[in-house]
Amino acid sequence: MGRVFKFHTDVDTDQIIASQYLLFPTIDEMKGHAFESLDTSFASSVQPGDYVVAEENFGCGSSREQAPAVLKALGVKAVLAKSFARIFYRNAINIGLPVIVCKDLPDHVTGGEEMELDMSEGVVKLGDTEYVCTKLPAYMQKILDQGGLIASLDNGEV
Repeated sequence: MGRVFKFHTDVDTDQIIASQYLLFPTIDEMKGHAFESLDTSFASSVQPGDYVVAEENFGCGSSREQAPAVLKALGVKAVLAKSFARIFYRNAINIGLPVIVCKDLPDHVTGGEEMELDMSEGVVKLGDTEYVCTKLPAYMQKILDQGGLIASLDNGEV
């Protein structure tokens, strides 16, 4: 079980991690500024195993890989949204952060709720209600299971 942090439509990568923090040399130094312009308490409140849930077009904007990387570094278990910007989606899988399309879930959360994601079944349980999500293809799940694309290549698995 993890807590939900809810965001709106068209959350761009500059809102996930603003460009001035890209000057920091490590993701660990950047992560304390995640979502700073939208929720000043996010980085200090999110716990490993929590979820980010958003509306349409999550991760639009620039192609910065640091955006999904700071979420992973903070322990976000997965990002669930109605849709994702393509480059954010690919970057997230590449660094090992699960991104799941779940069309109905965002309409039924406000933030702060506890939920559970079963990625292998493509189901989210929120209270007594289950929401069907897109199941990732086996090859993408394998990349995530190994911690990202580079790790899976190092293992000779992809």
